[in-house]
Amino acid sequence: MTIAAVRTHRLSAPLHTPFVTALRRTTTVETLVVEVIDGDGRPGFGEAPQVWQVTGASVAGAEACVREMLAPLLIGRDADDLQAACALVRRAVVGNESAKAALDVALHDLAARRLGVPLVRLLGGTALRVPTDVTLAAGDAVDLAATAARRRGEGFTVLKLKVGTDARGDLDRVRAVRAAVGPDVRIRLDANQGWTPREAVRVIRAIEDAGLDVELVEQPVHRRDLDGLAWVSDRVDLPILADESVFDVRDLVEVIRRRAADMVNVKLAKCGGLQPARTLLDLAAAHGMGAIVGSMMEGPVGVGAAASLVAAHGTTAVSDLDAAWWLAWSPVAGGIRYEGANVVLPDAPGLGVTGLREAKIQAHA
Repeated sequence: MTIAAVRTHRLSAPLHTPFVTALRRTTTVETLVVEVIDGDGRPGFGEAPQVWQVTGASVAGAEACVREMLAPLLIGRDADDLQAACALVRRAVVGNESAKAALDVALHDLAARRLGVPLVRLLGGTALRVPTDVTLAAGDAVDLAATAARRRGEGFTVLKLKVGTDARGDLDRVRAVRAAVGPDVRIRLDANQGWTPREAVRVIRAIEDAGLDVELVEQPVHRRDLDGLAWVSDRVDLPILADESVFDVRDLVEVIRRRAADMVNVKLAKCGGLQPARTLLDLAAAHGMGAIVGSMMEGPVGVGAAASLVAAHGTTAVSDLDAAWWLAWSPVAGGIRYEGANVVLPDAPGLGVTGLREAKIQAHA
């Protein structure tokens, strides 16, 4: 059985709440859903989210990469030769990790469907429930406290607070959120590169001195400033989580060599898919680094793949898989769903996606 077709679907879906960080503000998910189809008409789905400020990927660019470079390499190949097909995708072009991730996930989804097993089982796991944090978009202390209380009421026990937009007010923001949720909720911070190294140390030390019980701090400084990241890590007690600083194995090796961070956030759209992500997780574990799996602002296809990886591989802390929770409506039929603070994977072949809501998607064969 061979791969008969590769299709792309442009998707723009609204969020129920604006998503604001130190890097950007958005009210929609802009993404490309890729469909790999075998000779029996069986589909496998993957996703390439548009995140200009992090990956530099766009829907148009990912679609061009898939249609012009990657799809022609796959059509006519054995649909069951997963490892070789994924390796071919990785070597085909420089960069374009989001497009590569979409094909990598689609090939894995198709392989799982052809075997009649959920993707998590193909990856070596069995769990169908994966805990996630939920993000509190950047804002003032009063609004953040109110939002935090609502999220706690909805069952979330790990809150990811976006900071870095105003270093002078970040301590008050953290203090307000802690007061709103009490001692039993974990709070982690994500500065999205928004602080200078000196600001990072000043704010983190103030948070430590205030006894606000923060779990970790994600990407406090610019992603290319590994010297600054190491400088911060060496001067604070809270664990530092590298996100934008690590796209691929070479990035992680350099972070490890410099002892620049205690943990790493692995994202499929940054590294190029499930296979590269597993390599990063294994490398981190081999060097005693903590790890989580994260998501870009993307839909149920991408988050479903990331959650399946977590369920199969495991991480050292609760992962960041709330992206599809922000959607006002699901662009797919089937797939994951959220129950409180858990991502629930379907007990169905592959990602469990049974189709796309075509009325809201512009399809390109």
